[in-house]
Amino acid sequence: MPDVSAATARINEVTLTYTDRGEGPVLLLLHGHAYDRSMWARQIEVFAGRGWRVVAPDLRGFGASETTEGIVYTEEFADDVAGLLEHLAVDQAVVLGFSMSGQIAMELLHRHPGKVRALVVSDTVPEAEDVAGRRRRHVTADAILTGGMEAYGRSVLGRMVAESTVETRPEVAAEVLAMIQGAPAKGAAAAMRGRAERRDFTDLLRAVRIPVLVVVGSDDAFDGGAGRRMAELAPGAELVVVDGAGHTPSLEQPAAFDDALDAFLRRFDD
Repeated sequence: MPDVSAATARINEVTLTYTDRGEGPVLLLLHGHAYDRSMWARQIEVFAGRGWRVVAPDLRGFGASETTEGIVYTEEFADDVAGLLEHLAVDQAVVLGFSMSGQIAMELLHRHPGKVRALVVSDTVPEAEDVAGRRRRHVTADAILTGGMEAYGRSVLGRMVAESTVETRPEVAAEVLAMIQGAPAKGAAAAMRGRAERRDFTDLLRAVRIPVLVVVGSDDAFDGGAGRRMAELAPGAELVVVDGAGHTPSLEQPAAFDDALDAFLRRFDD
């Protein structure tokens, strides 16, 4: 796992571990389900070197942050993020949410709109779960608790990265698998149950008046057209499709991902 410098803060009665690197306007990077902030190791270095203050937390229940058992709702994750920004005396940030955290980023915009200067969502969906989807997530959470993260990691790896990534960049697939298998099972299950109950963000996107970038891997097994739907919902949103990437383009095709993010961030150059 990449070495990412750590600090801690007590937020909403939970100890969160985070990285805070660089100086300048703030770029907040939020990891996906069963990942941790180490997924952003490259982007932390790249964008801290380009005049950004990059903040990347381990969400509660993941990485080195404290675990809350049972269920953690998307609203709680969003409030944790807002609390961390306040702890760091950050008024506004460009917020990048990946997969589960794309929904957390949208929830942050809903609950704390003044904190979000611009929104970047990568490989996520805007809709709430239907009855079948909610049931499926609770069944998955049960399986995580009974079978453990090693089995869960093996079962989902083929959807977290593209088949071409497994074949041509096995070290990336191994990194993703290690992150997932190293995640606390109770934290992963609690977040999975919370995702089952998330709100629908389509109306939020229709009403958004800040810059929005949507990034999706061309071979994302979870997408189903969600990236295009989000870009069409948010007025003026940009859509970037990263060729040769599955669900995790920031790791599978990092140069293309960074180029897309850099082009978007350049509009905020002072």
